[in-house]
Amino acid sequence: MITDKLRQYLADEIKDKINSGQIGYGGNSTDPTSTTLDVPSGVSVTINEQSTATNVVEIKLSIAGSDIQGKIIREMGLFDSSNNMLIRENFDGVGPFSTTETLEIFYTVEVE
Repeated sequence: MITDKLRQYLADEIKDKINSGQIGYGGNSTDPTSTTLDVPSGVSVTINEQSTATNVVEIKLSIAGSDIQGKIIREMGLFDSSNNMLIRENFDGVGPFSTTETLEIFYTVEVE
């Protein structure tokens, strides 16, 4: 068992390490040795991260519809300041998007 304080430290460390996000068009299963998304989009992604509880970090990626107009998004990744991929999640495709829409992807990490 770890204490609540260590859970908080670990969640804070995760939050501090995540520096940027990316979205992509690939949807294959994740290989833990991967260093990039399967099919990176090259689209600019706004990342907002916040602790929602002592041991939970919620990360929100926001992408303007004008950047992904007509595209289907199937993966997202989170990276550190050295551009090392820390998290990759593939999912059923979402889209296509119009220029007036905004795609928001929420990723939650819980330290237990």
